[in-house]
Amino acid sequence: MLTKKVVRFFDKLEDKIRAKLSHTPIFYGFLGGIGVVLFWRGVWHIADDINLSSIVSIITGSIILLLTGVFVSAFVGNRLIISGLIGEKKLAERAEEEIESEETQIKNLQNTLGRMEKKLDHIDKEIEGK
Repeated sequence: MLTKKVVRFFDKLEDKIRAKLSHTPIFYGFLGGIGVVLFWRGVWHIADDINLSSIVSIITGSIILLLTGVFVSAFVGNRLIISGLIGEKKLAERAEEEIESEETQIKNLQNTLGRMEKKLDHIDKEIEGK
């Protein structure tokens, strides 16, 4: 029961912090980078403190990454795998007209969403007026 409350507290705290930091992406990036470096520095020092050899580190790390399913996504990336599976070309290989076509489609979707928002606002006002 207590662990659920603690997890819920930190989950809500994380949401609030991310919401505030998202308004300053450069600072958010620096802060995140510092956190990642300090985390891995701690892992490195623990490995040194227990005299973990290079070979044992590679084997242990690989096993952990493979068992958790993080190995491929960490080294290759999900987007790269998905684009390969669907036969998508790299951005550099795509024709300029393909990119322009996608941009046009995105703009059309944005326009459609804008019109839908206006209609929904109009409906909301009608409902409030009744």
